[in-house]
Amino acid sequence: MEPCVVSGIPCQVLADARFLPAQRILACVSTRQGFDCTMVSRSPLILDQPEAFRAALDQARRDGKRVGLVPTMGALHEGHLALVTEARSRASFVAVTVFVNPTQFGPNEDYSRYPRTLERDVALCGSVGADCVFAPDVKTMYPDGELTRVRVDSISVPLCGVTRPGHFEGVATIVAKYFALSGACVAVFGRKDYQQLKVIERMARDLLFPVEVVGFPTVREPDGLAMSSRNRYLSEDARARAAHIPRALSASVRLFEAGERGAGALRQCALERIQRIADSIDYVEVADPDSLRLYESGEHVGERALVALAIRIGPARLIDNVVLGEDAAPCGEEAG
Repeated sequence: MEPCVVSGIPCQVLADARFLPAQRILACVSTRQGFDCTMVSRSPLILDQPEAFRAALDQARRDGKRVGLVPTMGALHEGHLALVTEARSRASFVAVTVFVNPTQFGPNEDYSRYPRTLERDVALCGSVGADCVFAPDVKTMYPDGELTRVRVDSISVPLCGVTRPGHFEGVATIVAKYFALSGACVAVFGRKDYQQLKVIERMARDLLFPVEVVGFPTVREPDGLAMSSRNRYLSEDARARAAHIPRALSASVRLFEAGERGAGALRQCALERIQRIADSIDYVEVADPDSLRLYESGEHVGERALVALAIRIGPARLIDNVVLGEDAAPCGEEAG
């Protein structure tokens, strides 16, 4: 299988781009996640240089195609592939970024051990119709002497902003770079990372990027656990405990549907279940789903409210959320 070539890209741009060996990607598709080599339908164009990536997307638009963008850090799973499929439903040329972004990791976080599975990721992208994979290295995205960061105030401050200082500055910076390279497009992000989604929506509006930002519902395992690349860190015992996260959120959904509007009661409903299974808790909070302002215990929520949490089980930091009044319960079973 030969690499796809987008017509019309200047020869010098193609010469400068270091193509990865697309013909080798079929060997590394794991059936453990439910995929098989027979599902691979195309070999995406694989680029690691910004100029070539920009040229490919510019050419797609000149060819009359709408561009879709799915930024990822790789280690792809069914949740990521659902984002690519959603982008494909909205665009005729879909690009996926695969880059473990160092600036969104803190000094004691898992940057060095975050899974890197590029060949498998490229194969999976091809299996759901991605046209292009952009897989740069760190020096390319953060050249020597770079000084610029993008900070989105207010909405970055609560929730993960408390326990991961600088995280959303790193996220906003790398996504701003992707948007600058991509030009006019529709970009799809998962709602599992709800605060990230809101930061990116705000950043795109404030910086006037010609990008439509789309949030896609959280993709879950059969027992309701949100799919995450970090789930692979979980031992059998830790994975069993993690299954109680969606049950805790579901309990808050049912309480809200029964008429409860007290922020304290809605938070406590999830918190008491999480306390039974977490090794440590970064937060369990109820917030406004648009501004992310945290509700005090004595306040009442409106017809929509965000219940968000971040906890640690074993070596994994796991996040999840539901928007009450908008999302269905992640699962039907309550935590015991």
